[in-house]
Amino acid sequence: MMAKTPAGCSKCNDLEKLDFEFSMAFQPIINVREQAIFGYEALVRGLNNEPASEILDKIVEDNRYTFDQTIRVRAIQLASKLNLQGMLSINFLPNAVYNPQTCIRATLEAADKLDFPTDRIMFEVTEAEKVTNHEHLKGIFKEYKKHKFTTAIDDFGAGYAGLNLLADWQPDIIKLDMGLVRAISTDKVRQALVSAMIIACDGLGIRVIAEGVETVDEFNTLLDMNVSLFQGYLFAKPEFEQLPTLSEEVKQMIIDCVNKTSVR
Repeated sequence: MMAKTPAGCSKCNDLEKLDFEFSMAFQPIINVREQAIFGYEALVRGLNNEPASEILDKIVEDNRYTFDQTIRVRAIQLASKLNLQGMLSINFLPNAVYNPQTCIRATLEAADKLDFPTDRIMFEVTEAEKVTNHEHLKGIFKEYKKHKFTTAIDDFGAGYAGLNLLADWQPDIIKLDMGLVRAISTDKVRQALVSAMIIACDGLGIRVIAEGVETVDEFNTLLDMNVSLFQGYLFAKPEFEQLPTLSEEVKQMIIDCVNKTSVR
């Protein structure tokens, strides 16, 4: 059983201020079948667009809870300011959630205050922490689904996000790890593994996002496997405090690839 701490359960409405500041960049997730943006992932950055690692390295046990709560609220605030349409994807630290019912309070209050619908918020289990208590994680997502949040496993197929996690509970979405996506067009082993994952997810009613896609060959291979949701530099890089749009060249590339796949 996970122990409760004062920082985790008594300060939901009175968070201590972090001793560092941060902002966010946004990267689009594309529904290529509909040729539309499905949503955006909020990615932590320094105030001058420093990489996420410079911020995440500052997280310690004493500030973990406050950071997790703050990043959720900050993502909703920026998304609202930018008039983000579609899904807002937020990474969270499951080990910072001591009690799902109380630790979601600040998120709900921010969404309500800014009139941001909870059914347009997706929470991704981040790979930054080792999740050892699957029952606790199930409890978090059970509570989140009560509030119509979308749930997702990030970096599926890498680190701690394996099949045993999927067997314990089924999220709405999994995001294929970029390590499986990289060079998949020429790697028969990766093709076999990813194909099996997609078939399993289809049977479980779980949607799949291929993230980290960088080449047209990777894109075409995953299209042939019936993946519809994509994220990666091939489509758009993250933009600091902005919502990237797809260039006309990228839009045409998507149309051409989808059309070729449909006639194969």
